[in-house]
Amino acid sequence: MKEIGKLILVLTLICLAAAAALSQIEKLTREPIAQALREEKLKAIRKVLPEYDNEPDKESVSIVVGKDDSGKDIEKEYYIAKKGGDLVGVAFEGSSSEGYGGEIAVMIGVDKEDTINGIEIIKHAETPGLGSKITESVFLSIFKGRTLENTKWAVKKDGGDIDQITGATISPRAVVYAVDKELKRFSEHREEILEMVKMKKRDEGAPSSE
Repeated sequence: MKEIGKLILVLTLICLAAAAALSQIEKLTREPIAQALREEKLKAIRKVLPEYDNEPDKESVSIVVGKDDSGKDIEKEYYIAKKGGDLVGVAFEGSSSEGYGGEIAVMIGVDKEDTINGIEIIKHAETPGLGSKITESVFLSIFKGRTLENTKWAVKKDGGDIDQITGATISPRAVVYAVDKELKRFSEHREEILEMVKMKKRDEGAPSSE
C-alpha cells in the first residue's frame, strides 16, 4: 500500500509540474500569437482603406447589429481610419459559408462617402487555380468604387454586375454575397457607428478629472 501511495504521489507531482509548465508556455506564447494575429488584421486593413495615420483597430467601435438563430446578439466591430484626426474610412469583416470549400471571410474598406476603397480575402479554402483566384487583384479590383446604389450585387451569371471567374462561379458568388450583406449592415447602422466615433473623440478631448 505504501508503494502505491508513493506512486500516486509521484504521478500527482508529475501532473502538477506538467500543468505548470504548460501554463507557463501558454503565457509566454500568448502575446506573440496575439501580436501576429493583429499584424495580419492590420495588413488587410491597410490594403482596403484610404491612407490613414492612426491605429484603426485601437479606435474601433463595436455595436450589436442583430441576433443569430438562437436569439443571441450579433456584435460587429468597425475599424475607424483617420488622418489628421478626421475620418477617412471604415473597415469591417464579412463572411459567407457558401464558398465551394466552406467559409470565405473578407475585409471590406469604405471611404467617407461609403464607396468601397478595397476588399481583401482573409480566409478561404477554395480550389487552387480556380476558386482561389478570388484572392487575385484582377478579381478584387472589380469591387473598388462600388456602392450599394451603383451596383447590382450578384455575379453576371445571376444577372448582376460582378464578373465571375472563368470556371468558378460559386466562390465569387460567395464573396459578392458577403460584401453586399455587410455593406447593407454598415449602411443600416452608419449613423450609430459615426455617433460612437464622435463620442469617443469628445471623451478623448475632455479634461481629466484626476
